[in-house]
Amino acid sequence: MSTAIILVSGGLDSCVTAAIAARTHALAFLHLNYQQRTQGREYQAFCELADHFAVEQRLVVDVGFMRQIGGSSLVDSSIPVPTNPESGVPNTYVPFRNANLLGISVAWAETIGASTVWIGAHQEESAYPDCRSEFIEAYNRMVKQGTRPDTDIEVCAPLIALDKAAIIARGLDLQAPLDLTWSCYQSETLACGRCASCRMRLGGFAAHGSIDPIPYIGED
Repeated sequence: MSTAIILVSGGLDSCVTAAIAARTHALAFLHLNYQQRTQGREYQAFCELADHFAVEQRLVVDVGFMRQIGGSSLVDSSIPVPTNPESGVPNTYVPFRNANLLGISVAWAETIGASTVWIGAHQEESAYPDCRSEFIEAYNRMVKQGTRPDTDIEVCAPLIALDKAAIIARGLDLQAPLDLTWSCYQSETLACGRCASCRMRLGGFAAHGSIDPIPYIGED
């Protein structure tokens, strides 16, 4: 069985991506700390998901330079996390983040002999430019040019064409541990329910007709 590296933020999308990959691959989990607001809570979710999937190969990498670069409310505390829908690319976009994260993933794949790198990007409800199918396709062309001739590493984005409700449905069908995930952009105790990530997550569960298993501020 070939090895798949899963980029695991600790969120719902990466959890479902791991559940899909687990059907056909041995899993290696990669987590990136970029000094985001909820770094500690996301790391906790990563560890709990890795335990659930019984993942032995785990790598946690510090990419704190993303905070030094700035440009996003996720890494710059002086920029408020928006709680209302924004037009265009929202300020929660971390400039070129996925390109950086995938670069580390592909480097690790070359090192351990993994055949694929899996990312939970989906473009249906995302305004982030690095969550588009065109970006994934372009990145795969770059990987072929920039890795050893005897390697064949593919970046896979199985959720790319799904909306959040469909992602949730897929996760529930696969009995993915959605209760272990964390999506909130700004709280590490109870999810705020107001940031864009919480709104998208809650909207997905509502559209699917199911209840989000994680706790939110204001719930009894």
